[in-house]
Amino acid sequence: MDIDDHRMGSSEPSLVRPYSLTAGRTRPAVELALEALVASHPVAMERQFELNNLETSIVELCRQSPSVAEIAAQLGIPIGVARVLVADLIEAGHVRVSATLKDDSSDDERRELIERVLSGLRRI
Repeated sequence: MDIDDHRMGSSEPSLVRPYSLTAGRTRPAVELALEALVASHPVAMERQFELNNLETSIVELCRQSPSVAEIAAQLGIPIGVARVLVADLIEAGHVRVSATLKDDSSDDERRELIERVLSGLRRI
């Protein structure tokens, strides 16, 4: 089975084992919170030739600055796999993590973040 089967909208269950997507790694190289917002670097799509299909899907999703939980939900992959793959993309310079909340964040910003995380978790 090909990694393409993990792309959004795949209706059939995948036979690809999660550890095969991360080369057996279970810990991300960069510590990522579930609610961490991830954004693509502007030049990331120019370097798309360096990526496999699943990584390309993640970079494309990151144009909308989703959370790590939303990436996992939209691609239908386990959260641990998403964390490892996103961390790899951060280290390679394809995506970056935005600060989630600061001490001076407003109640509206906090509420919006909680709603986005809950929405992403419901999709998992």
